[in-house]
This record gives sequence, structure tokens and C-alpha cells, in this order.
Amino acid sequence: MKYSFSNRMTALQPSIIREILKASSGQNVIPFSAGNPAPETFPVEAIRTFTQSILENEPVAALQYGITEGYAPLRETLLRHLKTGFATGSEEDDLFIVSGAQQGIELACKVFCNEGDTIICESPSFIGSLNSFRSAGARLVGVPIEADGIDISRLEHALRTEPNVKLIYLIPSFQNPTGLTTSLEKRKAIYALAKQYGVMILEDNPYGELRFQGEDVPTIKSMDDEGMVIYVGSFSKILSAGLRVGYVLAPQEVVQKMVVAKQGEDVHTAMLPQILAYRFMTDYDYAGHISKIRNIYRRKSSLMIAGLQEHLGQTITFTYPDGGLFLWCDLPAHIPMLDYAKAAAAEGVAVVPGTAFLVEETDACHAIRLNFSTPSDEQIERGVEILGQVLKSFRS
Repeated sequence: MKYSFSNRMTALQPSIIREILKASSGQNVIPFSAGNPAPETFPVEAIRTFTQSILENEPVAALQYGITEGYAPLRETLLRHLKTGFATGSEEDDLFIVSGAQQGIELACKVFCNEGDTIICESPSFIGSLNSFRSAGARLVGVPIEADGIDISRLEHALRTEPNVKLIYLIPSFQNPTGLTTSLEKRKAIYALAKQYGVMILEDNPYGELRFQGEDVPTIKSMDDEGMVIYVGSFSKILSAGLRVGYVLAPQEVVQKMVVAKQGEDVHTAMLPQILAYRFMTDYDYAGHISKIRNIYRRKSSLMIAGLQEHLGQTITFTYPDGGLFLWCDLPAHIPMLDYAKAAAAEGVAVVPGTAFLVEETDACHAIRLNFSTPSDEQIERGVEILGQVLKSFRS
């Protein structure tokens, strides 16, 4: 049988990260390539206790169909949490539950973009979102990132010159893959440009509660006085990635359209994980749990940075994130990045080539992404030492 795939899927390639994860799943591989939360952050005992309680006391609610918008107590709790903790959300907004933040991103694209419409993205950016946009037939335009966020002058140029721009996609806090955070000044400038050109902002904030140093920066959604920001959040990095519970906060009219689109995809997010997330927020020491995660990632980040400084010295440059899960490392221009990544993998250390995150995958890139949340402390120390040895072999 000769298969004739749809136009939107023909050019789409498997996620490089997913493929690397499959290849690096062996016990002896040090997983700097993953983007998974640290296993020690999972509140396993609480999830076990809550699950037993839910199945004993409200089994029908957990096992039956639910409404597409999501479990009402969870939605109400999240609305209060965002309003009191982040000054985010207004009377004109509504919130609904999605099957992981990835679905919220995909639904926003589905609702606003026709095939051929333009989405402006940071470059580099999260490969999962880029592939969702590509699969929808959107035209991607990348704008470089500076140390304090997207290049504002280049963003304005893109908004002024590119046709049919429908969305500006951003990860303002502890960006994946760079770990950088967009400054308050730039967040205000981004929102002003979006208003000037009449373009929606898709604010992806899966790492927002993972700040382990410095002061919080207001969300772009907190500035939204004209209903121009779709805000996407997730429990994946603070509770469990495998439960697949995320949420979208957006103007009510936008939410109504996204809910209709979700009905055609999965009807609703699984009820048991939603109720677990609700119990996690209301019957558990939520603030204490977040503090524990921050302490773990502060230690792991510092450990990786200290190792890079010791074993790679002044040879590379890398970001110093204030939160999140990632470091972005630039190799010397004369060292072929893909060859270096392959050589590191051959020595048992999996990293992600920076080209995986580019809007234009053919652009030059000398960077790799490192993750410090997934590996153990011992793996971090040994893995960075191996990266230094591999780099020395290229230099010699």
C-alpha cells in the first residue's frame, strides 16, 4: 500500500527531543537531553492517598464523563490562585482545563490560524509548540532572543512587514530552551506592540512557579486590559507530568471557541487527574511543595553551573537561569555542534542540539541545551566532566 499523507503532515518530522529520549533511555545514559521534572519532586504518597480517597468517596465523578470546560472546583481554585498569586485574570476572562499545556497551545493555533497565516515566535523556542504550529500549516517567523528577552526592534519589524500575523508565541519566564527571562520593560513593550498591530499574544508559562532566585516578574496576562493574551499553564512541572493536566486563561469569547475545538479532540481532560490536581491545591501543603521544588532546582542548577565552570572553563558561554529546568550552552564557532553532540552521546551523555529549537532549522547554530532537573546530582557531576573531556578532544 502506498500511503498518501495530508499536506500538513508530509513535511512534519518527529520531535528530535522525543527521538533522543528514546535513544537515551538506557540505564547508563546521562540524560541532559530530557526536559522532565525531577522524580524526587513527585508527591507520590499524597497522590496515592488522594487517589484512594477519591475512588472511595467520589468514584463516579472520577470515572464518568465530565464537561469539556473541566472540573469546576479545580477551575475556581485556579482562578483564585492566578488572581491572588500573580494578579492575573479579569472579570472578562474564563479558564478551562486542557490535557497538558501542549493542547492549550495547539487549540489556540487551531482557533486563530488559517493555513498560511503567520505566527511570530522567539527563536530558539520550544520544539513541541513549533511542531504544533507547523502541523496546522502556519507560517513561522522567528525573532532572536537577547539576554532580557525577544529583540523588540526585530519584533516590531516582523509585525509591520509580515502578512497575516495572528499570534505572538512567547515563553517569558525561564524560557525553553535558553532558560532566559523576559524583563518587565520588554513585557510591557511586547504588549504595547500587540495592541498597536492588533495581534493576540500566546503566553506559555509552564515554569512560572519554579523561580529559585531573584524577584518575580509580572505575567504579560496581568497587563491585559483589552483581551489580547491567551495564558497557558500546567501542573506538569509542579505535580506530575504524566497526569497531563494544564489550563488556559483567556477572554471568555476565546475560551468558548477553544472549548468547541477541544470537544472535537478528546471531549474533556481525564477526570481523575483533574480531581487529583484540585486536592493537591486544596488539601496539601501547596506552598511548601513549591518551596521544596525550588530548593531542589536551585541546588541542581548551581551544581551544573559549577561543573561547567570547572571542566569547560572559558571555552563555552552559557546562560544563568533564575528558574526553570534548562541551560543554553554556546560552543566555540569552530567546533561542529552536531558532531560534538554525537560524540557526547557516544560517551554516554545525551544533549539536545540547538538546531532542534530553531524556527528555521537550516540556520547556523553552535548551541546545545542542557537539562539539570532530570539527572541525579552524581549524573550532573559526571556528565559535565565528560562534556569537558569531549570538548578537549575536539580542541586537540
